[in-house]
Amino acid sequence: MYLLIPGRHQLLTQFQFKYIQQLLQNGLENEKDVFGNTTGITQKIEAVLFAVTSANHSNTRRNPLPFYLRAIAIEAFGNALSVPTYMYGIDDVGQVPNFAEYTLKRIQHDSEGQFHCTPNNTIVICSTPVLNMYHQLGFTILPAELQEITTWKHHTPMPWDIVEHIARTSPWQTDAFVQQHMHASAYNVWLKYKRGEKVQMLFRDAMISSDGDLTETRDYNVYVRQMDEIAEMKYHDTAQFIQPGRIGDIGCAVGSWIKLACQDERLRESDFYGIEVSRYLYVLCQQRKENGEFMNPFVFFAQKNAVTGLAYEPNSMNTIHTSSLTHEIESYGSRADLVQFIQNRYAELAPGGVWINRDVVGPDNKDQIIYLWLNDSDGDNEDPYKTYNDKQEFSHYLTGLSTYARFLRFAKDFRHKEGYVLNYSTTTINNKRYIITSLQNAMEFLSRKDYTDNWQSEMHETFCFWNFSEWKSNLQQAGFTIHPSSKAFTNEWIVNNRWKGKAELFTLKNDQPEPLDYPVTTMFLIGVKA
Repeated sequence: MYLLIPGRHQLLTQFQFKYIQQLLQNGLENEKDVFGNTTGITQKIEAVLFAVTSANHSNTRRNPLPFYLRAIAIEAFGNALSVPTYMYGIDDVGQVPNFAEYTLKRIQHDSEGQFHCTPNNTIVICSTPVLNMYHQLGFTILPAELQEITTWKHHTPMPWDIVEHIARTSPWQTDAFVQQHMHASAYNVWLKYKRGEKVQMLFRDAMISSDGDLTETRDYNVYVRQMDEIAEMKYHDTAQFIQPGRIGDIGCAVGSWIKLACQDERLRESDFYGIEVSRYLYVLCQQRKENGEFMNPFVFFAQKNAVTGLAYEPNSMNTIHTSSLTHEIESYGSRADLVQFIQNRYAELAPGGVWINRDVVGPDNKDQIIYLWLNDSDGDNEDPYKTYNDKQEFSHYLTGLSTYARFLRFAKDFRHKEGYVLNYSTTTINNKRYIITSLQNAMEFLSRKDYTDNWQSEMHETFCFWNFSEWKSNLQQAGFTIHPSSKAFTNEWIVNNRWKGKAELFTLKNDQPEPLDYPVTTMFLIGVKA
């Protein structure tokens, strides 16, 4: 007869050892199952089998210990028993009704047929609702910590109760509750490998908030819907590179990317940490969490500035995601801030972790002088330098300008307060008027020319300060290896809907304009920490 103990086994208890030891000494015949019935089993117990579920998950609140550390503790635990102890890792396969059957098949397969567990040769020890799956298969269930199955009341702390106690207790090593209930096999592993400190970090809410106000003019229902629609595209691009475990989204807005990640079955055992500096977006994230919009309960949001400091504990994150964020650090902060931001993300990642950064990017050969044709017949060309106090009137005025006139306004306004001077000149070739400027300046304009609703704010932002090679180089200097799937590309929707018929780029060859392809607009950059 075998004893089968399924569970995550993050921690082993004194009670578990004494309970199993008593069964080995006294036998099973007079033991009562979870329903109060005497088992009457007279066969001798020959082995104890630990089925370690979620064996492929670690570094999360739900599964803080990797399988190998759980196995070390179980091995030491079993060495003190009078019969052989075996353990088998059972990978998480999602919420399936026949998980117990899957577990039994995995044990049979991994033991190469040594253990074919059936109700005739195996008795299950379980004190959680998981026991129902084994009961349905006909197994006898021993209650262990379970006192009453109708209420799920337990007469002694469960292993997870001790984990949670350690998470909020310092120093945990000398705590009386821990000393009373934690078995030495687990205690030694937790102590040696500093698992208590790890668990405290995983459970700790070290959120530093800045203050802010909710705007009364935004339609939040529309805003959330827009963020969700954009997030679908962004998540589709990033999903295959996400490493399960601790997953962070810096600049998470309303949590739309995290919401989609929570629906990914591959990430169901992961913890998600959204960082958002804006108070009104942070509040929306919390509201969405309270509304139950995130399938994974282990989702946490912080209102925190992640630019100048660490957003997460060092070496703690498996994946960090950022989108349309890094150019704002250069725009509103400084180059030093951006370099520090890159270095901070490297410091936060665990070995093998990835930083997935989607953002705008400058063109290759950005210093190249080009000839830019702009449509001057698609709007008004009179006085492109008017000023308005009313934002809506100003937006309406800008929208009415021709593409050519809007460039003239852009050249005057672009990063003027930051001291930038956009140098350009004009020429006429074959009765067509061209702007002569750098490719970088041209792309700064083309990337922002249609943002007339928020023009004054957009004039502070720079998109094209680094090309893709420069981005990669700066990540490499911080220690990252660049994933080969990283790329820069041209957004065809922007080309077809905002540029064609409005703007064309040329070089001059034999004194005649020669067309240039539209440059890249967007990068998808993945940094890997070795």
